[in-house]
Amino acid sequence: MRTSLHRQHTSPLTAVRNLGILAHVDAGKTTVTERILCLTGTTHKRGEVHDGTTVTDFDSQERDRGITIFAAAVSCAWDGHRINLIDTPGHVDFADEVERSLRVLDGAIAVFDAVAGVEPQSESVWRQADRYGVPRIAFVNKLDRAGADLDTAVDSVRRRLHPAPLVVQLPIGAEDRFTGVVDLLRMRSLVWADGGDTAEEGPVPDALLDEARRRRRMLEEAVAELYPLALEEFCATATLTPRTLARALRELTRSGDGVVVLCGSAYRNRGIEPLLDAAVAYLPSPLDVPAVRGTGEDGTEQERTADPAAPFAALAFKVNATPTGRLTYLRVYSGTLTKGETVMDAGTRRTERIGRILRVRADRHAELDRAVAGDIVAVAGPKAARAGSTLCAPGAPLLLEPATVAEPVVSVAVEARRSTDTGRLAAALARLVEEDPSLTVRTAPETGQTVLSGMGELHLEVAVEKIRRAHGLDVGVGRPRVAHRETVVRGVFGLAYRHVKQDGGAGQFAHVVLDVEPLAAGDGEGATGFTFRSAVVGGRVPQEYVRAVEAGCRDALAEGPLGGHPVTGLSVLLTDGATHPKDSSEMAFRTAGRLALREALRACLMVLLEPVAEVTVTVPDDAVGGVLGDLAARRGRVSGSTARAGATVLTATVPLAELFGYATRLRSRTRGRGSFTTRPTGYAPAPAPGQAASGTPAR
Repeated sequence: MRTSLHRQHTSPLTAVRNLGILAHVDAGKTTVTERILCLTGTTHKRGEVHDGTTVTDFDSQERDRGITIFAAAVSCAWDGHRINLIDTPGHVDFADEVERSLRVLDGAIAVFDAVAGVEPQSESVWRQADRYGVPRIAFVNKLDRAGADLDTAVDSVRRRLHPAPLVVQLPIGAEDRFTGVVDLLRMRSLVWADGGDTAEEGPVPDALLDEARRRRRMLEEAVAELYPLALEEFCATATLTPRTLARALRELTRSGDGVVVLCGSAYRNRGIEPLLDAAVAYLPSPLDVPAVRGTGEDGTEQERTADPAAPFAALAFKVNATPTGRLTYLRVYSGTLTKGETVMDAGTRRTERIGRILRVRADRHAELDRAVAGDIVAVAGPKAARAGSTLCAPGAPLLLEPATVAEPVVSVAVEARRSTDTGRLAAALARLVEEDPSLTVRTAPETGQTVLSGMGELHLEVAVEKIRRAHGLDVGVGRPRVAHRETVVRGVFGLAYRHVKQDGGAGQFAHVVLDVEPLAAGDGEGATGFTFRSAVVGGRVPQEYVRAVEAGCRDALAEGPLGGHPVTGLSVLLTDGATHPKDSSEMAFRTAGRLALREALRACLMVLLEPVAEVTVTVPDDAVGGVLGDLAARRGRVSGSTARAGATVLTATVPLAELFGYATRLRSRTRGRGSFTTRPTGYAPAPAPGQAASGTPAR
């Protein structure tokens, strides 16, 4: 079964697709990837998650746990196209892996469970893709499951994600009788035999003909409403040709105005072939996306197009230490990289030699002599490049913006059980942070303990287990602790601070007056973040000193007055100040800004914040009461419940600190039949010691 709607490409780059697979945990991302690899001839045997035989889940922990932990890149060919595919994690603790992958992708396939529809992490990764402007198509998976319903899943996409779903297929059969799909563009049936890889093409079944015509009409109307050229044809002929539909679907996908929806069952190998056809037909090539922007050596913004003849520029999005050496994964945006070439890390100005260039297939690789614009490859040789580093031609420096890294929310103390292993543990932790920027390591000043911080309990559990397995270390781990923040509830105005220092040499003088108040929701960053403005007139504080005051204020945010936690959610206004003709300097004003804000925070009414998460719990109907009681005991606020095929889905907001060990408690209360997922939603006031859990502001 082939389609010819997309075969007209003249440049090699038009036949390249850099795609990601995105979804909630257990929606079937890895199974979709495995079926793609098998169908494209990259593998000759279907890997199964439950058997631990998958290509992309190659790490021992991934196979033991049955989940994707690390983003894995694979390369395959389909119908004359080269597809570079990244299978991303679905668990919220590894959202930063998804973020780094999305930064370098041109398109994505979003996978949804046909029973559950849009789940919490589905929504999170969709929003991440929105931030990077990554076009998507949707695949509703697991149509062979009991309770599967394409229309319900599509409706959840419409309600929760707000794109215009453009459904191009109609299922043939339901649940365990699902055998194929009706292709609404060509009005034909595609049916897969049990165990077969290739669909048998035929006419639309008589029993589905009226429904297929109705849905084709709905598709034409939806496309005509969104795409002006299609509207002209629709008004003139009252229908749309398959070619017009295909063109409109491609343009709507790439603009983000619509999302093409396909369906199938990856486990039963049904629907993967048309999914691949849709990916190459509708998702963009490197030539179809805007030119990458970066900062040149002179500080100006520059563009680089996907041209192999342009100066070389690539972004490192993943670093992996393998038994054979260190690999850096690159998305090449412009130029050509050859084996043995010397490149520059634009951030550190350090030069690196490229020893090997590898076409990646998870943990296996094929040697290449060169990589060109549009490629995703791994390179061996760079010793200091990290995830987010820009590698570029030394004669044409360009610094690309890396993916954002979320702040860690959970910490544990780690120590080597044998004192002789302390140095090895420090080296292992340094390598962990190098591979995963969302992990941080610090030494607690009050205890001297080594503290490892990450995105969640599972994230830290995986990191510690990696140290044990990869480095053979016996590591002790303390109880998880959440990362608190402090914020201003009621501010102070007109706080004056004078910094005067004389120590025999040049003196220091700076005088500042600050207004400090809570950051309003309309200030662009909601209730978190920090803004600084100056209202000084008459040149009483020169502009370079204003910048120094802001830098000092940012220094002061590191430790708040309640417990030394970082401070967030405040606005600072510099209203006045004074200088000395000889003793004023940027250093003096930076010091004044830091000390003035510290004094102001001590005078403000402050509140302690704790991280909270949205928890979605699926429980049998007979266990709802016990689970609700347990959520209440954990200071949870239930916001909704829905019925689903003999079970109830509860949604609640719960402090992250109260979720440690929740999986074990839920299994106990539901006799192993309950499950839950979490999604961080920010921070909320925490009860002060000795207070009820009401979030009363603490002074």
